[in-house]
Amino acid sequence: MAQRISQRIAVVGAGSMGGAVAAGLVRSGAAEAGQVMVSNPHEAKMGPLRELGIACYTDSAAMLAKGKPDLVVLAVKPQVLPNVVTELAGSLDGLAVVSIAAGIPLGTLEGLMPRSRVLRAMPCLPVQVLSGASAVCAGASAAQADVDLVLAVFGALGSAKLMREDQLDVESVVVGCEPAFVALFVDYLTRAGVEHGLSAADCREMVLTTMRGTCDQLLSSGEHPRAYMDKVTSPGGTTVAALHAMETQMFFAVTEAVDKGLERTAELAG
Repeated sequence: MAQRISQRIAVVGAGSMGGAVAAGLVRSGAAEAGQVMVSNPHEAKMGPLRELGIACYTDSAAMLAKGKPDLVVLAVKPQVLPNVVTELAGSLDGLAVVSIAAGIPLGTLEGLMPRSRVLRAMPCLPVQVLSGASAVCAGASAAQADVDLVLAVFGALGSAKLMREDQLDVESVVVGCEPAFVALFVDYLTRAGVEHGLSAADCREMVLTTMRGTCDQLLSSGEHPRAYMDKVTSPGGTTVAALHAMETQMFFAVTEAVDKGLERTAELAG
């Protein structure tokens, strides 16, 4: 059961992440629908949120004027965030504001919102099913109560950890990109199975089911992945032969992928 939240939360943006944050708070039982507000210029995106009883607005300033929230989640794309903040002008003054925009550092956010208490959070796509991980870091003006609230909000969507900002950028690549990495691995395993005679649909279902079971067992046991691998790896067996072919290439592929992701993060930060 998610930690109960008594504060009011306003979410600016009802896209895939903003909508997931708002809906997840209610679906997880962390907050009542009446504690959550959402704004988005496109009414159609807010239909599912209205069905949950969440108050929805097409004007962000009007939402913030309706009742001062304890936390504002800026769930807008990095390229539009400066314009959104400018349009809100003084509406964010004195409020705790957490941005989920990738690549925009705390220094830039604090420059855009000098009278707000600023934080960053980097969630990943599985927050949509309450099983995503989020990294959180706090600006100089954020109070401990603000940090605790942001951790509770994103913790309700899976797990949330407090980090330094340089660590958050690494997490945004390792964990934020992970759903795509995992989906690619599932696709490659499925294609390999099809090449050797399995039905694509059956193979994909079996791969995904086994992956879910593996993750559940690792999470519940707390075992190191290498110890878990030993359970599947018989001396001289098929798994040992397969791992031998995979490990070196996979290690370099993963480390290069993370390096490239971090390079792009630095480019976005300007």
